[in-house]
Amino acid sequence: MDSDIPQAFQQELTCLICLNYLVDPVTTGCGHSFCRPCLYLSWEETEAPAKCPTCREESSQQTHFKTSILLKNMVSYVRRANLCQFLSSEEHLCGTHKETKMIFCEEDKNLLCWLCSKSQEHETHKHSSIEGAAEHYREKLLRQMSSLWEKIQENKRNLNEESRIIRIWNENLSIKSMMIKFAYTRLNPYLHEEENQQVQRLRKEGKKILQKLKKNEVTMIQKRKHLREMYEELMKMCHKPDVEMLQDLGDILTRSESVQLCMPQPVRPELNAGPITGLIDRLSRYRVEISFSNDICNYNSVLFDNLRRLTSTGGHQDVTFNSQRSINFASRGTQVFTSGEHYWELDVDDSCSWAVGVCRDPWIRKNDTLFESEDVFLLVCVKGDNHYSIFTTAPVFCQYIHKPLGRVGVFLDFNTGSLSFFNIAKSSLMWSFPPGSFNFPLRPFFFTSGA
Repeated sequence: MDSDIPQAFQQELTCLICLNYLVDPVTTGCGHSFCRPCLYLSWEETEAPAKCPTCREESSQQTHFKTSILLKNMVSYVRRANLCQFLSSEEHLCGTHKETKMIFCEEDKNLLCWLCSKSQEHETHKHSSIEGAAEHYREKLLRQMSSLWEKIQENKRNLNEESRIIRIWNENLSIKSMMIKFAYTRLNPYLHEEENQQVQRLRKEGKKILQKLKKNEVTMIQKRKHLREMYEELMKMCHKPDVEMLQDLGDILTRSESVQLCMPQPVRPELNAGPITGLIDRLSRYRVEISFSNDICNYNSVLFDNLRRLTSTGGHQDVTFNSQRSINFASRGTQVFTSGEHYWELDVDDSCSWAVGVCRDPWIRKNDTLFESEDVFLLVCVKGDNHYSIFTTAPVFCQYIHKPLGRVGVFLDFNTGSLSFFNIAKSSLMWSFPPGSFNFPLRPFFFTSGA
């Protein structure tokens, strides 16, 4: 710190984390000021709730701080004063002309006096004042840091999503193996060899996809390391005195842009379910004609939003999802089933998002949403972020399977208390609720959305 500027004044412009002059200063609710990047990194490494690094008061705001213009201008004033004092010292005068170096050469990254800038060596180069160049490049560094921080947060969300997919994938594999065995036992008990082949194929394919998921997770972790290192390097560069920063820039901006490229995205795996021999013929024995009371339900216009948000952000509720609203058709079957075995098919090709299954009768709406209810058993297809995702409810569970084309078969078995969904085009099982899932009257349910 320079003696020409009161030390107490300089300390007021010092970040309480890095102890350097404030860079992109922000002030927390308790009144303490920090460099934005310092505060972000500090909070990134601690558990919620965020607390002031100085007084430990909890902060309700963790992002979207406004830059303190007053503090930023005061820091700029002090930097200019320090720069003038630095350049005017005798040891930094031009060795050839004994003039003060006030000019920055963009090409050579050198400090020049006025006469040197007019020399044959530099006259064709682009020049600017050292003060102007320092302000310009510090702002460029800050913009790169802002962009880089967004990438760090994107990587964090992607990594959380990939970890979630890996966990669900492991659960899916074990559940689907049991589902296949149950389906063969219930629908075609004589195809033991085919059943074993299906289970073995499922496990082999599942293991291969799991390896791909874990490999992608490692790539994301490595990317996080590179992004973080680059962010910290930019932050250190911003904190340097003006002249040192200009002379040390090198290719840091180019490298910062490069490291933000090729962001690894979560892998969206899909299991290919094999066909079950004679499935449709067997199910047709229990076919019933279902009639629906079609009602346009405007209050249901937001029913898919929670699942869309889950699909789009990996469960991060701080990300806003702007859904396209449309008229939705919620249809309940006129029949009520209390016993026996019943099978019906529904065409889902004309719907962007849809849900098929059964609901309790009578179904009394509670405070929870349709998909959170324990009285509704559904297979749900949701369109979001240019892809389709399949879920089942009670509870909500992501299914990594192909989106069915054409018709979906629904098999309700009151003898075992189970419900199964079938891909008719592929003659394959998509999902079965386990035996004992219900023991109360049920109505068929069909929900479609145009968006």
